[in-house]
Amino acid sequence: MTNFLHRSVLYQECLTALQPYSGGTYIDGTVGAGGHTRGILEHSAPDGKVLAFDRDPTALEVARAQVGASADRVTWLQASYADMQLLAPQNGFVQVDGILLDLGVSSMQLDTPSRGFALRYDAMLDMRFDPDQPQTAADLVNTLPEAALANVFWQYGEVRNSRQLARVIVNNRPITTTIQLADLVSANSPRRNKRIHPATQVFQALRIAVNDELGALERGLPGAIELLKPGGRIAVISFHSLEDRFVKNLFRDLSRDCICPPHQPICTCDWQPVVRLVTRKAIQASDEEMQVNPRSRSARLRVAEKL
Repeated sequence: MTNFLHRSVLYQECLTALQPYSGGTYIDGTVGAGGHTRGILEHSAPDGKVLAFDRDPTALEVARAQVGASADRVTWLQASYADMQLLAPQNGFVQVDGILLDLGVSSMQLDTPSRGFALRYDAMLDMRFDPDQPQTAADLVNTLPEAALANVFWQYGEVRNSRQLARVIVNNRPITTTIQLADLVSANSPRRNKRIHPATQVFQALRIAVNDELGALERGLPGAIELLKPGGRIAVISFHSLEDRFVKNLFRDLSRDCICPPHQPICTCDWQPVVRLVTRKAIQASDEEMQVNPRSRSARLRVAEKL
């Protein structure tokens, strides 16, 4: 696993946004294979420090190898970034200069067949970021009531025929492998895009549900902002419209200088903005990066600075 080929999405854009410097303190809330962490360490040498979170123990192992001799400047935690407001101070990171969140599944997880994230490999339906958590994708597929399963597909994957697919799945239980599920979805879905497998959104929806990804974001992002020093920056890369919308709306709301009702002629709220928007619009990957790393096509980077 330590030889895994990893390309960090929007690598230079993240470093430009965070502006790491020597002596700074940083949090990588989703360390993955460690590419962004390595960049932060290099730009904050010789004595910048990083607190690295990931729920996946394999990711932490790979990231430790990626950063090499700089690993002694990293504190590694197998935990969710959703808990960083509690865990960071316990590990000496009370207020920090920068925080990075690279949301979603990593290429490393997708390209490891046994993890059950990818529909192109025949494996058990797993999809857990943390292999010790009890609930797998197979558990959801085989135990959720039809209506709840349809809701997962629609809410997290925007699957158009979510009700039909939920009914088909319930009628064909048990379903235990990725290929079983992919074939069943494919046989019961119109092929609207030849480049995209019909089961792609179903797999995405199950992964988000299994790992409570939106719940983690809703808990973790406000806590992350609380940890920033004045002038500290937070950079968030999202790959899903629901995630990006939440980040955009929270940054926008916290940057307002008034939260009075729109029809009220005089401000009485005495609200003080918490952040400044560094990016008014999301930053996207360049054409060159998308050619090298197709996963970057859906990436959206938003950056805010603590006031």
